[in-house]
Amino acid sequence: MSPPAAETLAMDEPRWHYRRSLASRVILMTTMAVCFAVALVALGAYVTVKMSLENSLDNSLLDRAHRAASTTTLATLTNDQVPSYATGAADVRIFVLGRDGHMFTTDSGDKVLPIGQPEIAVAQGDQDQSVRTVVIDNNDYRVVAVPYLHQYAVILVQNMSTQERVLKRLGAVMLLFGIAGVIGAAAAGWAVARNGLRPVRRLTRNVERIARTEDLQPLPVEGDDEIARLATAFNGMLVALSASRDRQRRLVADAGHELRTPLTSLRTNLDLLLQADAGNGLDDAARRELLDDVRAQIEEMSTLVGDLVELARDEPLRPIVGQVDLADVVDRAVARARRRGTGLTFDVDTEPWWVTGESASLERAVTNLLDNAVKWSPPEGTVRIRLNHGTLTVDDEGPGIAPDDRDHVFDRFYRSEESRSMPGSGLGLSIVRQVIERHAGNIRADVNDQGGTRMVMQVPGAPLLAH
Repeated sequence: MSPPAAETLAMDEPRWHYRRSLASRVILMTTMAVCFAVALVALGAYVTVKMSLENSLDNSLLDRAHRAASTTTLATLTNDQVPSYATGAADVRIFVLGRDGHMFTTDSGDKVLPIGQPEIAVAQGDQDQSVRTVVIDNNDYRVVAVPYLHQYAVILVQNMSTQERVLKRLGAVMLLFGIAGVIGAAAAGWAVARNGLRPVRRLTRNVERIARTEDLQPLPVEGDDEIARLATAFNGMLVALSASRDRQRRLVADAGHELRTPLTSLRTNLDLLLQADAGNGLDDAARRELLDDVRAQIEEMSTLVGDLVELARDEPLRPIVGQVDLADVVDRAVARARRRGTGLTFDVDTEPWWVTGESASLERAVTNLLDNAVKWSPPEGTVRIRLNHGTLTVDDEGPGIAPDDRDHVFDRFYRSEESRSMPGSGLGLSIVRQVIERHAGNIRADVNDQGGTRMVMQVPGAPLLAH
């Protein structure tokens, strides 16, 4: 099932952080990273200090408890009150717990300690010691117990308020430093975004200027970082775009020039017909001649328009179009050329050569090659066609192509000095090159043994049909 329209729209919308500017995202990400690092370090430091204080307090209380349990003064006072000065532990409360649960305390004013099972287990000899935290009047106390005389337990209790004050101060200091670190990270992120993204902003301004003015001048490239490589790639795109625009302008200009001639002739001939009809008229022979001339000009325009449409096709060849036997394509093109070149002899020798491509386009290319040979061959001349292992050679007995013109005969609308007086649009060989390049082949112009033109076309393929 396809998702509902609302869900589809939500999926197409960019994420919230992509709707922000790149500089704000850099600042936000930097600040978040520092916040996470500061929070992690602060938590680790807080836990470490807290555990260290607790271990130090526990060791101190256990040491005092063992010293108190070993004093003889405490042994003489177990049936009476136990003064804290007697054990050298004036900063703690001292209790003596009997096996029966009877409690002896340091003085009568002390609050009663809530005795638990850990302390009783120590007094009864079931445990070597116990350490725990109890709450008395909303205050935390650390309580330790050690055995005494095999029937008692010495219990030391110390208020943890001092330790808690230290931890609170530590937490406040860490909070202040953390806030300062976050503010510093935000400032650093802003500085990095402002200075590090300056080339990006400059590139953006240049691109916007190009889009606004259509001035395709290359961008300045500084350094060898990612921005420089991006500017270099963009300059390559500008070069390709400029060349494409120049080709488009040249194509439009050349097409307008080529179309102007037959249109002018058509208008002239039609004006003659109108003037003749308004006067005494033309005889049948002159009218037929004029109409034949109009028909020829219309056919020339149709051919020119077809050539322009063919040249305007810039789409690449599909991966698999079809298996085409180039020999059959050549045979069909020769049959069409025979009708145009009456009186010429066509010497054809072909071998099967299967290519992957478009049969119609290949036939159009081969036909244009043969039409070029027919146009330049003398009356009663011979056109030789050879297809051997993917190489098609077309030889005529014409005057040949000058060496300076051989590299240009496949350009659009190119006409050599000798061909300007002959019919044609100058697009036929351009179409040949475009079709052959779409089929991953190549085409070149050369001279044959008789001094005429030799066209050599190569298309990749195989002599046998692939299954």
